[in-house]
Amino acid sequence: MTVKSGRDSSGTVDIVVFRKGTEGLSTEEYADEIRQRLPDLNVRRARTPGEERELIQNARVATGVSIDEDLLSRAENLEMFVVASSGCGHLPLEALHENDVMLVNAAGIHAPGIAEQVIGNFLVFARRIHEGWERKRTRQWRHYQAHEFTDSTVTVVGMGEIGKAIVKRLEGFDVSTIGVRYSPEKGGPTDEIIGFDTEEFHQALARTDYLAIATPLSDTTRKLMGPEEFHTLPPHAVVVNASRGGVVDTDALLENLQKEGIRGAALDVTDPEPLPNDHPLWEMGNAFITPHMGGHTPKHWDRLADIMADNIAKLDKGMTSSLTNRVSTGSD
Repeated sequence: MTVKSGRDSSGTVDIVVFRKGTEGLSTEEYADEIRQRLPDLNVRRARTPGEERELIQNARVATGVSIDEDLLSRAENLEMFVVASSGCGHLPLEALHENDVMLVNAAGIHAPGIAEQVIGNFLVFARRIHEGWERKRTRQWRHYQAHEFTDSTVTVVGMGEIGKAIVKRLEGFDVSTIGVRYSPEKGGPTDEIIGFDTEEFHQALARTDYLAIATPLSDTTRKLMGPEEFHTLPPHAVVVNASRGGVVDTDALLENLQKEGIRGAALDVTDPEPLPNDHPLWEMGNAFITPHMGGHTPKHWDRLADIMADNIAKLDKGMTSSLTNRVSTGSD
């Protein structure tokens, strides 16, 4: 890769950072993080649409929230695009494939924050801290019965970076863990590992006190938690969805919360999303809702810059098959 000063405004552009930020974070910070890791490269942040069109022409690597077909058509030397999210459904995958541009995502950078939020919700329900908040709001000094998280059975659906981060943070809580993944033969960090076989999954749900959903949305997982699955869960079970709203049948969830089919739910994602203002879930005292921000972290750019630096080194060595977080665009 061409060696240039990290702040040189002329010559070949090694890495172009697009202007649109995410999670309230400016991409100028991202560009600075990349420069710190790759001081010998010419890293430029585009401030305007015109600068994006200009800088993409000769850049070898581009990064940002998204890239469109117009920008791709202008890129003459682009080899890799690093997207600032784990999801890639908003990208022109076919165009990336046709232009031989490798795609890398941000999978894993949100795992610590999401895992902490999942554990936090478990503990709130276990100790009924939300009941304390309500009694403080109404200034009632009245005791209430709490539970213990200790000796619970926690089932984690999805053994990707988020699922593994959840399990890691469960260590020390003296709980039993069940992991659910597409390939159970690969094993995992939980006490037990199962697949998505219906009967096996229901056997696990029947023993579950706390359920964490951390799996991508797919044909297999769409409405994975439907009426039958909620009926299998014990009435004291708590469901935390930290993946995609479509993994849970919202109507089935609502019915079980209303009829105490389960104890409660914490949702960082919903279906539909955003949740309509008049949706009954807003009024449910046993449903916690956050606006799809479980993965928010001030370390977003720091971690993504690490992925960038790692992949630049591999790109220079011709190790394209081992790029970190490489996503298939149809060429693999």
